[in-house]
Amino acid sequence: MSAQHSQQQREEWQKLYDEVLARSSGPGVLTLENLRECSGLELFQKMIAGELPRPPISDTLGFLLVEAEKGRVVFQGLPQHRHYNPIGSVHGGFHATLLDSCVACAIQSTLEAGQGYTTIELKVNYIRALTDRVGPVRAEGRVIHAGKQIGTAEGKLVDADGKLYAHATTTCLIFNV
Repeated sequence: MSAQHSQQQREEWQKLYDEVLARSSGPGVLTLENLRECSGLELFQKMIAGELPRPPISDTLGFLLVEAEKGRVVFQGLPQHRHYNPIGSVHGGFHATLLDSCVACAIQSTLEAGQGYTTIELKVNYIRALTDRVGPVRAEGRVIHAGKQIGTAEGKLVDADGKLYAHATTTCLIFNV
């Protein structure tokens, strides 16, 4: 990927992030009523539109849900010095949180109103270190299987050049709320 294309990609990503943040109604949690009235995909579309709150963890780590369709979601974050571990790179918990969010929410995006989920397993593979010089990263989750009780998904964490930093898989338990 050319340097010019990479810069253009970063700018497009930042523009979308800024638009989603500007529409946001702030941090908060969903109610059981929200879960019973809306499908998983509808919940995410309303979050992106600013009609429902973004989760408080998004403020803590500085990431947002920026895209959602059935079976696929994308979160975007910016690795910063405040995310560093003692050895001078972004703590693996940053990678894991973005990946856990994208893979579990990919499964949630397939659920009907009145259904919920919980993660029962998360496997993360770290490929290379993240630093505050990388720029924005995206965690994209895609469903592998969504059944009546079990869902599985995979995700990858990449920069604007498409360079892979980590990837993950999850298994989630699906239930009625």
